[in-house]
Amino acid sequence: MELIRHILACNNAQLPGDRWPVWLDGEHVGWVRHAIAEQAAELGAGLDESGLTLRREQVAPLTSALAARRLFRWRDEAFDLRADPDGPALAQIDRGALPLFGLGAIGVHLNGLVGDRLWVARRSRGKPLDPGKLDHLVAGGVAAGDTVTSTVLKEAAEEACLPPALAANARAVGRIRYAMERAEGLRRDTLFCFDLELPAGFEPRAADGEVEAFELWPLERVLETVRRSDDFKFNVNLVLIDLFIRRGLVSGAEAASLTAALASGPR
Repeated sequence: MELIRHILACNNAQLPGDRWPVWLDGEHVGWVRHAIAEQAAELGAGLDESGLTLRREQVAPLTSALAARRLFRWRDEAFDLRADPDGPALAQIDRGALPLFGLGAIGVHLNGLVGDRLWVARRSRGKPLDPGKLDHLVAGGVAAGDTVTSTVLKEAAEEACLPPALAANARAVGRIRYAMERAEGLRRDTLFCFDLELPAGFEPRAADGEVEAFELWPLERVLETVRRSDDFKFNVNLVLIDLFIRRGLVSGAEAASLTAALASGPR
C-alpha cells in the first residue's frame, strides 16, 4: 500500500456523487455540486433534471460573477474548455474555475534525468497551491491556445532555464488521468508525461520564482521518499510511480498492481 496509496488518493472522487452534469452547447464537460449549480442558475445558466446547461458566450460573464461571489480564486489564466483531452476547444475559462465545475484540465510533467538520477524541484513556499512540496524539474498546465508540445518548451524555459534545443529532446512516455476531490473542488486532470535525458553538466536555474531550489537525487532516494512520505506534490507521485515501473525499480506483483491502478482512472 505504500505506493498505491498515492494513486488511490488522486482518484478519491465519487462520480457523480452529489453533482449534476455540466453541459456546454450540448457537450458533457464536467460535474458541479448542487449549491454551485443553483448559484449559476441565479446568474442565467440553465438548470433542470438533466443538469447545468451553458452556452459558450455565457462562460466568461458567469465565471466572473461567481468569482465576485468568492466561490473560487481567480487565476487570471485562461484554459481551453474541452469535453475530451483530445477534442477541440469549446470555450475558454479561467483556470481557477476548472475545479468548481469539475472540468477537465491538461498538464505536462517532465522527468529530468541524468542516468539513474532525477532532478527534483522544491516549490516556492509562496505558491498558493502545495507550497514547499517537491516537484518535477518541469511541470505546468496547458493554457488556452497552447499545445502539449509548446507547453513543455515554454515551461522548460520558464521553470528551469532549459534551452529550447535541449527541451525539444523530451520524449513522450504516456498519459495519466485522475479525478480528485481537493479543497479547491474536483480536479479532473490528464497529465502528459515526458522523459528528458540531460547532460551531466547541466544545472537548472529557476527563472519565474515558482521554484526555490533544484537538487539531483538518485532514483532510489526518490523512490523511498515517495514510498515513505507525502513530500512530493500529490500528482507528481503518479508520474514518478510510472517512471519507477518503466525503470525496473518496482517490479513483479507490485508493478502489475500499480500499472492496473494507474490505468483505471476516469475515462
